[in-house]
Amino acid sequence: MENRVRQNRLTLRLSDDELYILEQKFKASNMKDKSSFLRYLIIYGYVYDIDYSELREYNAALAKIGNNLNQIAKRMNATGNVYKADVKEVKELMQKVWHTQKSMLSRQPSIKQ
Repeated sequence: MENRVRQNRLTLRLSDDELYILEQKFKASNMKDKSSFLRYLIIYGYVYDIDYSELREYNAALAKIGNNLNQIAKRMNATGNVYKADVKEVKELMQKVWHTQKSMLSRQPSIKQ
C-alpha cells in the first residue's frame, strides 16, 4: 500500500435509490472501475444548486400580466374600441416582463468548461 499514489480512503454511504443511480451512471460512462468514475466526477463533475424562487415570482408576474391582457382583450371585443390607457397598460406590463427577465438572466452564473 505504501507505493500507491492514492493513499487516502473514502467511505461513502448511499441509500438504495442513490446506489441504483450511481450504478446506472457508472454503466453509462463505460469507465473501467467505479473509483475512476467517482474521481472523474469529483474533478470534472458539476453540482447544481438551483434557487427557483425567482422563477416562481416571474411565473406569478406573467400570470398577472396574462390576466390583465385577457381583461383588456375582453373590453376591446365588447366595445370594439382600443383605448390609449389599455395600450399604455400593455406596454407597461411588457416592460415589466422584460425587466424581470433581464434581471434573472444577469444573476445566472456562467458555466465555463
